[in-house]
Amino acid sequence: MTKRLQVLFADDELREIRGAARRRRLTVAEWVRQALRAARAAETASDPTSKLAAVEHAARHTFPVGDIDAMLAEIERGYVGDRTA
Repeated sequence: MTKRLQVLFADDELREIRGAARRRRLTVAEWVRQALRAARAAETASDPTSKLAAVEHAARHTFPVGDIDAMLAEIERGYVGDRTA
């Protein structure tokens, strides 16, 4: 279902919006829809709160880790096909 949204602009601001829409060969309504979608996407993408919460949650745990030099040596042996260890 679609809903109507009414937004009031001053004459000079509406004139600029009409010009921007015309330059892109869009109706004012489509230009506004695209602008609002872009604004919503930018807001969602720039909000690091949920990502930081996930990192903080993961940092509370302890996981077994190996010695970095031993792990890199094992990886390298895997690349060259050496199965002796």
